[in-house]
Amino acid sequence: MRRDVFQAIADPTRREIINLLASRQMNLNSVAYNFDISRPAVSKHIKILTECGLLIIKQQGRERYCHADLKQLKQVTDWAEQYRRFWTQKLDALDAFLTDEQNTDNYKNSKL
Repeated sequence: MRRDVFQAIADPTRREIINLLASRQMNLNSVAYNFDISRPAVSKHIKILTECGLLIIKQQGRERYCHADLKQLKQVTDWAEQYRRFWTQKLDALDAFLTDEQNTDNYKNSKL
């Protein structure tokens, strides 16, 4: 089953794993040590992150090391950008409306 990046970031534990691995690579035991959940639970989260393309696991000797590959997060940025533009336009229109209303009120009050 191919998962997407939105599934990956939907879970707070997976987001924390991404944060943990964003700056450095770690072996699986080191990652699991940072959480109060079982090692198999952490492994399941890591598997999902790997399936989504956010983590890469490399075998080095007897150890498996994980590091983050954050390029896939661009999908989230692109998706959120459409809503940022929408709300920016709405707030700019509201600002223009309120400025116009204030100018109209100031004009009316200056005539009194």
